[in-house]
Amino acid sequence: QEQLVESGGGLVQAGGSLRLSCTASVRTFSIYNMAWFRQVIGKEREFVASINWRDSATLYGDSVKGRFTISRDNAKKMVSLQMSSLKPEDTAVYSCAAGPAWSASTRTAEYVLWGQGTQVTVSS
Repeated sequence: QEQLVESGGGLVQAGGSLRLSCTASVRTFSIYNMAWFRQVIGKEREFVASINWRDSATLYGDSVKGRFTISRDNAKKMVSLQMSSLKPEDTAVYSCAAGPAWSASTRTAEYVLWGQGTQVTVSS
């Protein structure tokens, strides 16, 4: 069964850093675009970052540009999100997603496989 499993969430003070990881149990990880989204209860899911399968090109949401970095390790079937200079408004459940499109996207509809999510809480 194909699945994504996130890890690395937790509680951190504002200004701190966290690293999220997502391990994929899929047949051919290298052909999937990978992305991170986040969601706060009562709000829509928000795009955070994505990384293309073809050339590892990256996209970032405006609210995280310059603070977050997405990376992938195809040999380990893993995608990571390094989060720095965290703010209380970064508090959310972070989920990784995989999609087979030609290019990575900011749209949730382009992703077919989702993890359960990991909670990130940033205290002020």
